[in-house]
Amino acid sequence: MSRLELRHLATLVALRDAGSLVDAAERVNLTQSALSHQLKALEERLGTALFERKSRPVRFTPAGARLLAAADRVLPELAAAERDLARLAGGATGRLFMALDCHSCFDWLLPAIEAYRDRWPDIELDLSTAFGFNPLPALLRGDLDLVITSDPVAQEGITYVPLFRYEAVLAVKPGHLLTREAPLTPEAVAAYALITYPVDLDRLDIYTRFFNPAGVAPERRRTAELTPMIVQLVASGRGVACLPNWALAEYVERGLVMALSLGEDGVWPVLYAAIRSEQAETPFMTAFCETAVRTCFERLVGIRPAPKAELKGA
Repeated sequence: MSRLELRHLATLVALRDAGSLVDAAERVNLTQSALSHQLKALEERLGTALFERKSRPVRFTPAGARLLAAADRVLPELAAAERDLARLAGGATGRLFMALDCHSCFDWLLPAIEAYRDRWPDIELDLSTAFGFNPLPALLRGDLDLVITSDPVAQEGITYVPLFRYEAVLAVKPGHLLTREAPLTPEAVAAYALITYPVDLDRLDIYTRFFNPAGVAPERRRTAELTPMIVQLVASGRGVACLPNWALAEYVERGLVMALSLGEDGVWPVLYAAIRSEQAETPFMTAFCETAVRTCFERLVGIRPAPKAELKGA
């Protein structure tokens, strides 16, 4: 029996991308104990250590780095072969593994998936909730097939299909002092604690499109995982938060918070579906994007049509 199996390569890639044994185990559907045992057994079979046990994030030994280099060649090739076989079958079958680079997209994505599943029952669907990692490398490797993001990064091999535009608005407690400011300036907003999702600052619209161009930043920031929790913190006067207008609509209607535009014209990002360029024109992929757009305009408040042109990597 070979000392090295494909599952070993996949496990090492998961460990690299997740950065810890706990998160890697979740990605490969193993317990942490089972994953540790698998890696230890592999090291014993190979006669060398593959990574440093007490490092965080994980640091790989030269042997581990060599296997990762092989994995980055072998696994995408196998994924490409699977996609080719699906295309040869006529385009009616295939795989659509998705990830979200947007915490608040569940409200519309799950109904879109259900509507799509009714029309394309032979497509294998899966949705990753791993927000803490950068999904674009996984997309390029073939681990994922589509990523929902509002932060397109020009990269060879990736096409961004625009879905819709939305306004990134500031949620404040009713009667907040900022309701008297018109227009809202970065300096005025930065005076208050900012409540955000627990992600890097370069993935937050209010930083990339509002604070950073003005060269300012709030002195205080706190995080919460879920949109309802963020809204409750804002409603209780713990700070302010920037969220999509459609995500706040129900809370504004209930009077829990108010939504204020940022700057004179507001901040209007575009939400994209990031797809490997080789798959951008496949029938089942274009059908999903069309279903997502139709579902969003049926369910979401305050969104606008996106520019028609696709963005492609350099």
